[in-house]
This record gives sequence, C-alpha cells and structure tokens, in this order.
Amino acid sequence: MMKDMTRSKAIKIWFAAVALITAAVIAYGVNLALSTWTVMLAVCLVPPIFLIMLWHDGGSRTIAEVIYDAEQRH
Repeated sequence: MMKDMTRSKAIKIWFAAVALITAAVIAYGVNLALSTWTVMLAVCLVPPIFLIMLWHDGGSRTIAEVIYDAEQRH
C-alpha cells in the first residue's frame, strides 16, 4: 500500500483527516478561541509542507550510474 502512495495522496489524506477532526469539533459544539484555531491551522499546514520539502522525487543513483557519469564528464 505504501509503495503506491504519492505525495499528493498523502497530503490529501492529511487534509481529509484534519477536516474530519474539525467537523467533529464543530459538531460537538466545542467553543474554540482564535488561538486554538491558529494552532489547528498550523497542525494542518506544517506536516504537508515538510512532506513536500523532504519527499524524495526519484530513486537514488547506483554506484554504476555515479561511476559512468563521472567517466562521461572527462
């Protein structure tokens, strides 16, 4: 399952989870202050930002690819 996970799918799942939690909070009638909403917004946005920054786009290069590339440059 995790091999088929793309960056966009992971971010969509994250935002869906945060939306469900927010909907549950509103449905149960919890009174939230502005500072609490600010924290919830940060919790919603910070992990996807790190995910975008740290997600490796391609496979790592093999030793053969590194050596062959080094030979081609000379």
